[in-house]
Amino acid sequence: MTENTREFFETLEARAGGSSKAAGLNATYLFDIDGAGKWIVRVENGQVKVHEGEGDADTTISASEEIFMRIVNGEQNATSAFMMGKLKVRGDMSNAMKLQQLF
Repeated sequence: MTENTREFFETLEARAGGSSKAAGLNATYLFDIDGAGKWIVRVENGQVKVHEGEGDADTTISASEEIFMRIVNGEQNATSAFMMGKLKVRGDMSNAMKLQQLF
């Protein structure tokens, strides 16, 4: 179980990079987590790179830190959070759907 948002993003490269889960995925995500910060996650053929801050992204995902951590820890379904308006997605929606295989 991940303790906080910063820990999640600081350890994401080690957990997801080079795994078969990310194979064939080429996308850039901006995570705008209210109360925690912003992170860019670039996925290129199985390699995951994360850096804090803003930048160009194919898909932007916004949520409160509470909702984001509940999703990450398996306590909240991302689709239902989206349908309830607690998780917002802008840009390429198909890329957002592919995130479930990474996390």
